[in-house]
Amino acid sequence: MEATRSASSTKPPPLLNRKIPIVTRSVKGKFRNFKTAVMVIAYAVYFLLPWLPWNRSSGASQAVLFDLESRRFFILNLVAYPQDIFWLAMVLFIAAALLFFTTGLIGRAWCGYFCFQTLWTDLFIMIEHLIQGERPARLKLMKQPWNAEKVLKVGGSHALMIIISFWTAVTFACYFAYAPEFVHNLFTGHAAEAGYITVVILTVTTYIAAGLAREQICTLACPYARFQGVMYEATTLAVAYDSKRGEGVAGRIAPVKGRRTREERQAAGHGDCIDCGFCVQVCPTGIDIREGLQYQCISCGLCIDACNNIMDSVGFPRGLIRYDSEQNIASPVPHKPRVDWKRSKVLGYAAALLVATMILFYSIGTRQGTDANVQQVRQPLFVTLSDGSVRNRYQINIVNKTEQEQRYELRVQGIPANALDIGHLQEIRVRAGKSLSINAKVSLASEMARGTKEFSFVIIPMGEEGDPIVVKAPFNSSR
Repeated sequence: MEATRSASSTKPPPLLNRKIPIVTRSVKGKFRNFKTAVMVIAYAVYFLLPWLPWNRSSGASQAVLFDLESRRFFILNLVAYPQDIFWLAMVLFIAAALLFFTTGLIGRAWCGYFCFQTLWTDLFIMIEHLIQGERPARLKLMKQPWNAEKVLKVGGSHALMIIISFWTAVTFACYFAYAPEFVHNLFTGHAAEAGYITVVILTVTTYIAAGLAREQICTLACPYARFQGVMYEATTLAVAYDSKRGEGVAGRIAPVKGRRTREERQAAGHGDCIDCGFCVQVCPTGIDIREGLQYQCISCGLCIDACNNIMDSVGFPRGLIRYDSEQNIASPVPHKPRVDWKRSKVLGYAAALLVATMILFYSIGTRQGTDANVQQVRQPLFVTLSDGSVRNRYQINIVNKTEQEQRYELRVQGIPANALDIGHLQEIRVRAGKSLSINAKVSLASEMARGTKEFSFVIIPMGEEGDPIVVKAPFNSSR
């Protein structure tokens, strides 16, 4: 028996504890209002943007469309091509720099207000509150046996979550296809197989992430929670509990008789925290902010609203829980919380963000309407003709990035004009948003071939837009 007890006592703890359901209480306040406003705006943009019409001459009349079939991304008046992958790289760099910059200033503000997980989780919690009631009613519903009331309320909540998850998935797919046509085909059974797969996978993952897993995504799946610590400094603003004011020297205590007024509590050495637990009940990740900064905290500010409401009800000053820096909280006389941006790390993030943004806008603003590249045909590398001249072959790819059909003239530079042979092609025409590959031959007399290592193709747009494009090409011979 002793051996058995000893073996069980040394058993290591499980890697993942059993999930304890977090049932949050609703709260009113400026941070809750801000979160709701962000959520409404974000949903309006996400769900309505694919349905915003936009006149185009060479693509679907949709404001934002990532057309994989034609390999073009339409974003209002901007059309991006695979050749513009530099833009994507810059956008990702800007997003990362902006995330680091904001984290260095105000902690995990992205997580608390703008993250997709937060937005959909917030909505699903609101659905539970609307159908199942406030926190006490939901807790009671969880404990009672399954009956008609529980099936109706719980089933109704999750049915509505699944419907929203489904429409979230459909909307996502609409960004990659003409929305009215895709939705019609989806419900009539004529959509592409990839469309159905996308909708099913996103419906399931959205429902699981926001309806079932929730805080587990933030605390276990999201890597941001783990590496955010390297971006925090002592002057970074984060949701913080003023332990000196809240605990006093004798700790927190409920407002019992003789400990109700602030004067009575201070005389007895107690702080302003009345240990109501309201800050814990409103937290979407279920942490107690009074235990200090924790990686699970998403800086949503709901505990600040909760604490301020309690402080108002008991007549104590607000700000027991607030956005503040670790340095200011620990100072003997804390000043009013403020954003401290005069730091080398934050200034470095800001500089990187500014430079990357300027480069991106410059690249977009200076992009020409035509892109071209030349590839030499290497099988064979060159051919010696019967008259001793040397011939090289090339493939010229021209991409028309404008919204109108374009005509081009092809010339050579650095060698005689008659050295170029493009066959019987009378005129080079490229439709809007399309590309065209042209096979060209360049033949040089043996003496000139031996002295020519490189020349240039010149693609000249015949319309009003664009400057000539000069592309260098090698010339090979038997020298």
